[in-house]
Amino acid sequence: VQLVESGGGLVQPGGSLRLSCAASGISFSIHTMGWYRQTPGKQRELVATITSGSRTNFADSVKGRFTISRDNAKKMVSLEMNSLKPEDTAEYYCTAYWNGRTWWGQGTQVTVSS
Repeated sequence: VQLVESGGGLVQPGGSLRLSCAASGISFSIHTMGWYRQTPGKQRELVATITSGSRTNFADSVKGRFTISRDNAKKMVSLEMNSLKPEDTAEYYCTAYWNGRTWWGQGTQVTVSS
């Protein structure tokens, strides 16, 4: 199983970034896909998830600013991040969950700074 994130980088406050995650080795369409993030010294926290039926869930801190979507044909999940704030700075991880098992990607760094 591989989850490969891309799209991270440096962006100014108020800016936007789009993260993508390409999955392989799993039956993508049945998995709940998600994004978590982590900053040094803190636990990983949920950012957003999208179920196999495209039901979405967001952390309160990103509601209204972030959007999650999936493309089952391409086996990809994306996280559109708008109105970014310095507190969004973190390593972002793609996840795939099904039947009690979670797979994790290696992460991509997002830095929001002027």
